[in-house]
Amino acid sequence: MMRRYIEVPLQLLDIEGEGFHIMVKGLIHGKEAHFLLDTGASRSVFDPKTIASFIEDVEFEKKEGLTAGVGSSDLESATFRIDTFSLGNLEITDYEAVALDLENIHEMYEKLGLPHIDGIVGGDLLKRHKAIINYKSKKLRVTP
Repeated sequence: MMRRYIEVPLQLLDIEGEGFHIMVKGLIHGKEAHFLLDTGASRSVFDPKTIASFIEDVEFEKKEGLTAGVGSSDLESATFRIDTFSLGNLEITDYEAVALDLENIHEMYEKLGLPHIDGIVGGDLLKRHKAIINYKSKKLRVTP
């Protein structure tokens, strides 16, 4: 019987003994990338400065209204297209992504000696791919 799901290894990042963040590795346009999993984020987001290192001539379309979250409120955001990105062996194509300044996360991670984050995987993709986070086995189970 063929597996109906994909398992992606998780890494738990210790935030100074106060808790942790969940990171998964993947690819954006074939280049290695690190993503946080955020079950409280409604959409997946990518830092506009960071995404430019993965996508040449990325075109941002300003989004009407404001986006709340990521440690502050009322942030301007834009959308752009990612042709292909993956979480482990789960490939996502022609994805309309949200660009949002993640500088506060980059600064905190640098101070803590944690890996640079290229994006945050939010509820839109977690729901679409029926994600199950298994803390014991440190695996993210998703359906293609």
